[in-house]
This record gives sequence, structure tokens and C-alpha cells, in this order.
Amino acid sequence: MNPRRRFVLGAAALACAPRILAQPSRTRLVLLGTGGGPRVTPKGRAKPATLIVVNNVPYVIDCGDGVALQFVRAGFALDALRYVFLTHHHSDHNLDYGNLVYNAWASGLRTPVDAYGPPPLGRMTEAYFELNRFDIETRIADEGRVDLRKLVTAHEFDRDGPVLQNGDVKVSAARVRHPPIAHAYAYRFDCPDRSIVISGDTTVSPELVALAKGADVLVSEVMHLGGLESLLKKVANASTLREHLLASHITTEDLGKLAAEAGVKTLVLTHLVPSDDPSITDAMWTEGVRKHYGGQIVVGRDLMEV
Repeated sequence: MNPRRRFVLGAAALACAPRILAQPSRTRLVLLGTGGGPRVTPKGRAKPATLIVVNNVPYVIDCGDGVALQFVRAGFALDALRYVFLTHHHSDHNLDYGNLVYNAWASGLRTPVDAYGPPPLGRMTEAYFELNRFDIETRIADEGRVDLRKLVTAHEFDRDGPVLQNGDVKVSAARVRHPPIAHAYAYRFDCPDRSIVISGDTTVSPELVALAKGADVLVSEVMHLGGLESLLKKVANASTLREHLLASHITTEDLGKLAAEAGVKTLVLTHLVPSDDPSITDAMWTEGVRKHYGGQIVVGRDLMEV
């Protein structure tokens, strides 16, 4: 592998994991799922989820369908789960929140998990545990497990500002524009060796520009307009879906302008819409961005480490 490349993919990422884990000060950024939208397709990307590892502690941002499997495929032990963040409550971002925590517990989790996100995160957590109460209580009695419900603490917030700070990282949130969702947030992780911003779902948002000012990495959703038209031909609700997507997601050219204004060093494209169109090449994804942004651009792939 060319040592000058700043990202590795799939098996290569797993091959170098032991070496990286031996360097606890290094912050790792792994794209668990890079496809946007709730549709499940046979050859599509995994649903939205991003992993940041600081001092060997994992921070999962968003929990699309299959996040636990992607977490394991990336080479991490589920019982090491410690922090979970949700950007907003669209199903492609929160559907497997409960299942991620449960699967960590099934894998031997015995330590606390703190979850952060906008309302109704608390009610969602309680509802998940009630839905699975029979199974949880059976396994506690039959298998000698600790009570999962006592391990998880849901922290709700509904405004911009600091969300979490510990000895390794400071996490801040800013509300972004993703109608009709009133509480959609981007996160900034200020780590010892670099700063990483996760956009969540957003259209053009000055608030995201402010949050991402000078960041080393911006991981952002993006939509390809040409691919959008092909996507809309496949669905029955094309007119209303087109209206939603254009009003609440960011196009390649607008993302280039946003990244340039924020002055970020590296831009990582994720939550790609459409997520299952093989005719859209990496060059096509970056073409519109490059018209306005001169920094490094990475087109995300599932399990890529940046």
C-alpha cells in the first residue's frame, strides 16, 4: 500500500488494526455505513453509521440498520461499546440504536453505555427495553447476565452547545437544517490529534459552517442530482420524495461551497443519495464538489478508515 494514502478500505483496514490499536493516542475514523435513505436494496451501501475511536474508546454516531454487524466487521468488539450519538430521528439513522446496545449486551457488555441525541431519545430507549422485556429478564435469570436496562443512560438535548467532555474528547452539537425534522444536529469531536465533524442530514446550513470552522475532517452527507432523477423513476412517491430531498439534503456543488467556507482540510462524502447506483463513479461524486473546494476529497465506502 502506498504509505502516502490517508485511507484504507475493508480487509486492509482490518489487517492494520492491531498496529493502530497499539497507538492509543491516535484517533481513528471508520465509516461503518455510507448509504443514505431507508430503502433496502440487494447491492446498496450499508445504512448510515460512523465510528470514531479515541484512546481505544469507540464513539458510534448514528445507528442505521445493521450497525452492530458493521461494527464487528470493522474489527471491533461489541462489548467495548461505550458512547452512542444520534443526529436525528429518521429511521435510517436510529432504527438499530436499541439493537446495537442489545447486541453489545449479548456479546458480554457489563459496563455503562451513554447515549446522546435529541428528543424523544429517552422514550425510545424505554420503549425498546419494554418491547424486549421478556427476553431481557429471561436471559438475566437463565444466563446470569447483568440488567441491560441499568447499563444504558439516555441524555437528551434540544439546543446547540457542548454535549460531552471527558479526558479524551470534547463533543459539541449544532442544529442543522433538515426539514421537516426540527431537531437535527451535527456533531464536532475535538480529539487530541484532530477535529472531526459529522454533518448528520442537512441542507445548506450556516450553523454547520460555524461548527466545522477549521476542522481537520468534515464527514458530510451528499446528494447527486443526476442520480436522484434515476432514483425517482424507481419509486411510486416520486413527486413528494423529490420535494423532500431537494429541501432537506445537500447537493455536491453546495457541499463544495460549504466545505470551502468552513475551511476544512479533508472532506469525506457519506450518506450518498442515491446509494445503489453503480453508474455514478467517484469522479462524478467529486466533480461538483471540486468546482468550489480545493482540499482533499474522499468518497466514502463501507468499512473505510480515513
